[in-house]
Amino acid sequence: MQLRLALLLCASFILHSASAEEIKDGQFAVTSNLKAGVAKIDITPPDAMAVKIVGHVRQVTGVRDPLRAGVLILDDGETKAAIVTLDTIGAWEDMVRDARARIEAETGVPAANILVAASHNHSGPGYVENMRWAADLIKKLGTAAKQAAESMKPVNIGYCEETISFGINRRKTYDGRAVVSLNPDGPNDPRVKVLRFDDGSTLTPLAVIMHAVCHPCFFTWGDKGSQPYPKGYPKMSADFPGEAQTFVEMCYANKTSALFMQGCAGDIRPNLPGYPYRCADEADIQWAGRDLGGAVARAAAFSLTREQLRKRQTFYPIRVASEIVELPGKEGPVRAELMAMKIGPFLLLTMPGEPMVEYGFKLEKAIADRATPIIVGYANGNIGYIATAEAHTVGGYEPNRSILKPEAEAVILKQLGALADRVVGDVFESFSKHPKDMQKRDAEEKARLQSAPPAKP
Repeated sequence: MQLRLALLLCASFILHSASAEEIKDGQFAVTSNLKAGVAKIDITPPDAMAVKIVGHVRQVTGVRDPLRAGVLILDDGETKAAIVTLDTIGAWEDMVRDARARIEAETGVPAANILVAASHNHSGPGYVENMRWAADLIKKLGTAAKQAAESMKPVNIGYCEETISFGINRRKTYDGRAVVSLNPDGPNDPRVKVLRFDDGSTLTPLAVIMHAVCHPCFFTWGDKGSQPYPKGYPKMSADFPGEAQTFVEMCYANKTSALFMQGCAGDIRPNLPGYPYRCADEADIQWAGRDLGGAVARAAAFSLTREQLRKRQTFYPIRVASEIVELPGKEGPVRAELMAMKIGPFLLLTMPGEPMVEYGFKLEKAIADRATPIIVGYANGNIGYIATAEAHTVGGYEPNRSILKPEAEAVILKQLGALADRVVGDVFESFSKHPKDMQKRDAEEKARLQSAPPAKP
C-alpha cells in the first residue's frame, strides 16, 4: 500500500513538472492544420522622377517612404491559397494575371486561389504606364512568394477589432443633388479588423493583416490654401497604409510582416478640411499612420490574451470560389471577377474596384451570422467606382464617374452571396455527399482552377 502511494506521488510529481515545463510565459501551443508563410518586398521604382504617378497625377522629386508588397501563402493540408497586398492604386487586370501566373509557377498555389489586393494608394506608379517597373514588380512578387512558401509553419489565427478616427464620408446631398463635401453625418466605417497569424514560439506574430476603410489620398493635389503643397505632395509615398504597416512592424522589432487590405472606401476619404479639402503634411500622415497602426497594435495584443487564445480554432479549412460576372454597364456589359475566400471562420469577399461604404454594411449583414466577414475592395481587377443604386439617383462624383449602371448593385450582392454559400459550407449543395452533387462540385472546381488566363509572354 505504501509502495503504491509512493509511486502515485512520484508519477504526480513528474506529470506536474512536465506541465510546468510546457507552460512558458511568452510561448503557447499551436494545434492547427493550417500552415502559413509570409514575405514582404520593396517595390519602389529605382528612379522616382522618371515614373508617372497615377491617382493624383503629378511629377515627384523623390521618395518619402518605400512602396511594398506582401505575400502570404496558406495551406490547410488539402488546399493552397495566397493573399497578395500592394501599395498601389489598383489591382489592374494585367497585373493580377501576371502575378498569379508567376506565383503559381514559383509555389504551386493555383492561380485561381490567389487574391491580389491593392491599398488604393494615390502616390504610386501605374502598371501599364511604367512597364519596366511592372516587369520588375512581377519578378519580385515571384521571389517573395517562393520565400514565403519555403518558410511555412503551423499557425492559428487571432481576430480583434478596433477603430480609427481619420476617415469621413465625402458626399452631401443638397436639393436632390450630391456634391463633394466632407460629411461627418454620412455613412462611414471606422472599424479596423485585424487578423494575426501565430506559430506560438513567441508573442510576435508571423504576420498581421489589417483591414480598414479610407482612401489613401492624404497627399492629394490640395487646394490653393494647402500650403506648402498646393500642387500635391512632391514625393512618392505609400500614404497612410504604408505608415501604419511600418508602425506595426516597429512594435514587433521588425520581426513580423504587416499587410494592409482596403475595404469599401469608394466614398470615404481623410478628414482634411479645405476647398473642398487640402493636401496633407507630415503631421497629418503621422496622425493617420499612428492612429491606424496603434489600433492594429492594440487589437493584435488583445487577441493574444489567454481568454482570447481560448477562442482560437484548431481547424482552418480553406475554401475559395470565384466567378467572372457581367455587370450592367453604361456602354455595355462590364466583366468583373468576384471572389470568396474562407480561412476557417474568416470570410473574405472581394470586388474589383471602388465599392461605396454601404456595400460593406449590406454584405456583412447578410453573412455575419454564418462567418466573420471581411469585405475587400480594389482586388482582382480594377473597374473603377462601384456606386450603390441609391447613389445613382442623386448623382455626384462616384456614380457619375462609374462605368456601371445602378442595376449592377443587385447583381454584385447576389453573386457574392452565392459565392459565400459555396465556401461557407452550410448550404446543402455545398456539403452534400450525394454522388451527383459531388460530381457537380468537382467539375465546377476543376473549371474554376483552369479558368485563370496565362500571363502575357
